[in-house]
Amino acid sequence: MLAIRLQRLGRKGYPVYRLAVQEAQRHPSSGRVVAYVGSYNPHTKVANIQVELAQKYLDNGAQPTPRVVKLLKEAGVTLPKWVKEPAADKHKAIRNPEKLRKNQPKEEAPAEDAAEETAA
Repeated sequence: MLAIRLQRLGRKGYPVYRLAVQEAQRHPSSGRVVAYVGSYNPHTKVANIQVELAQKYLDNGAQPTPRVVKLLKEAGVTLPKWVKEPAADKHKAIRNPEKLRKNQPKEEAPAEDAAEETAA
């Protein structure tokens, strides 16, 4: 089975990714690359995707990762019905919301207290 994954390139602290069609049963770094169907720069949000080639591998059953699904959808690739689209309404759970600064009781301004003490 084939998978369409992001393959990391670039220097330290500045990643750039390739969209690689690889064997899915192997580890992402050791899976044999069948083809490269595009690239993605997360800093500029530019994705260069060969739409016809990506469509060919999707029609033949290649499984895209959730991030690749988003990139392919933005590029205009028609996704098969069996591709699961990632949820757009993901919210991270906050462990202790009572500890947040915005949930703490308001403190009085110390400047007003100092003005009242000098007047008295």
